[in-house]
Amino acid sequence: MASSSWNLTPIVFVLLSLFVSSAFANFYNNIDVTWGDGRARILNNGDLLTLSLDKTSGSGFQSKNEYLFGKIDMQLKLVPENSAGTVTAYYLSSQGPTHDEIDYEFLGNLSGDPYILHTNVYAQGKGGREQQFYLWFDPTADFHTYSILWNPQRIIFSVDGTPIREYKNPESLGVPYPKNQPMRMYSSLWNADDWATRGGLVKTDWSRAPFTASYRSLNQNACIWSSGKSSCNSNSPSNNAWLNQELDATSQQRLQWVRKNYMIYNYCTDTKRFPQGFPAECSLQ
Repeated sequence: MASSSWNLTPIVFVLLSLFVSSAFANFYNNIDVTWGDGRARILNNGDLLTLSLDKTSGSGFQSKNEYLFGKIDMQLKLVPENSAGTVTAYYLSSQGPTHDEIDYEFLGNLSGDPYILHTNVYAQGKGGREQQFYLWFDPTADFHTYSILWNPQRIIFSVDGTPIREYKNPESLGVPYPKNQPMRMYSSLWNADDWATRGGLVKTDWSRAPFTASYRSLNQNACIWSSGKSSCNSNSPSNNAWLNQELDATSQQRLQWVRKNYMIYNYCTDTKRFPQGFPAECSLQ
């Protein structure tokens, strides 16, 4: 038995290596650089991508495919040190005046002050559903995984597997939900010093340019939309369990921990903004 097990070990190792290497999408094969005039770079044989911003321009990319529901995971390492005025955006969006959108925006700050993680959901062209958080780690020191789970029942934003926000489908209340328009994944690094840091009071320090954010380990477990059809319609394998996924009791506890300790803004509690009553969907959130 010992000899037989030893002989199998190299085979198992090769198979495991192939699985690990194929678990994450190669940037060359899965994204298109859309703007930046060379400021977006794909490195390490497609395993790493960087976006840069200087006084002339930022940069960005988009997924080659459109999706109608999916679970998208991306590891990001944000602009380090003084990132005031910069915004790193990572989001799903359709096109047109009545577009749908699911947003992460990382609002830069002065050295030593935390980033603000800004989230938003648009449906049929209407957004205004902001929640903002601090993070419980330094997002510039290492890569961390930021996930969007989007299915017909809910949208879940997660950081390193910890849910930070759940947005439930509010159609039963007469409020539209993103479920009919396919969306691409986008990311960009750009200057927004007119509003991003302390309401625009702190401006970008261009002496520190170029500013750089890094990306790796893109995982797109999603229903690809092509020629008016979804790849999940006729063949939805078991690894598409996310299509019906919801938060279990443990995840609900972790979500409440984040809300209690790290949430800094919730539109559903902003009485100054909504003196006549909160939006209908707030009753579900």
